[in-house]
Amino acid sequence: MKFSDLMKKRQTLSFEVYPPKTEKGMNNLPGMIRRLGELQPDYISCTYGAGGSNVGKNREVLREVEKVAVPVTHLTCIGQTKESVRRQLQAYLDQGVTHILALRGDIPYGQSGTGGEFSHATDLVAFIRKEFGTAFEIAVAGTPGGHVECSSLEADIMHLRQKQDLGADYIITQLCFDMDVFRRWHEAIRKAGITIPVDAGIMPVISKKSVINQCFSHNACPVPRDLALVLTQNWFDTDPEGNEIPGAREAFREEGIAYTVRLLEQYIAEGIDGIHLYTMDRSEDVREVLQRAGLR
Repeated sequence: MKFSDLMKKRQTLSFEVYPPKTEKGMNNLPGMIRRLGELQPDYISCTYGAGGSNVGKNREVLREVEKVAVPVTHLTCIGQTKESVRRQLQAYLDQGVTHILALRGDIPYGQSGTGGEFSHATDLVAFIRKEFGTAFEIAVAGTPGGHVECSSLEADIMHLRQKQDLGADYIITQLCFDMDVFRRWHEAIRKAGITIPVDAGIMPVISKKSVINQCFSHNACPVPRDLALVLTQNWFDTDPEGNEIPGAREAFREEGIAYTVRLLEQYIAEGIDGIHLYTMDRSEDVREVLQRAGLR
């Protein structure tokens, strides 16, 4: 199955999960994946540590995903040689994983480059196509707000066009909470000749810490006024003495879910090719968001 073909027929739904960092998380993994599978996603992707630091757990997660949905693995350039990538790609093929999200990855703090033989995601896309032909369907990242390391949005779109021309099949976007920003980007990439489908990456507003980290860290994700209000009006979880404010966390969660549902409605109205939810491994929260949005 090619998701790029499926997205041309109907809007898809997919999830992102990450390998748990604790033994307890790994023990809970099968149940979490099973609950996500009950929501009938078209695929579930799994993140990948820099330089393959969690590749063992990544493949374990993918084995669980295979039981309920089509697995998609992330693959990054950090610390990678051509031989290490070749071996990993062959291992994925042997496992039956034929869908890749090809990424440069976040350069570790204090490091000036990727530390490997691939400098950019374009290099990785070209290598996969050269070495493995059409054995893999390749997704690539798009950044509606513009990549923080790019000199301009136009330059960022040019790099995205290069990924398409080198053989990328579809785009999964970085988080974008601002629909005006997304619409301008979506229109601009089409004008630039980028025709492959776009799967919109959306993180439910459930965890205040996660939203703040994503918006104000290396992603530099634009924060629209309505999301800023949700954050600021629910900023304090404790009083000046450090005591938890009764109902504060529940109030943020409720407003965050309502905000996420409105955001999903706007993406659907935009006619986006796919919805890709970043689950943060919280299956019950994802279920509630989808049910309240009327998607499941």
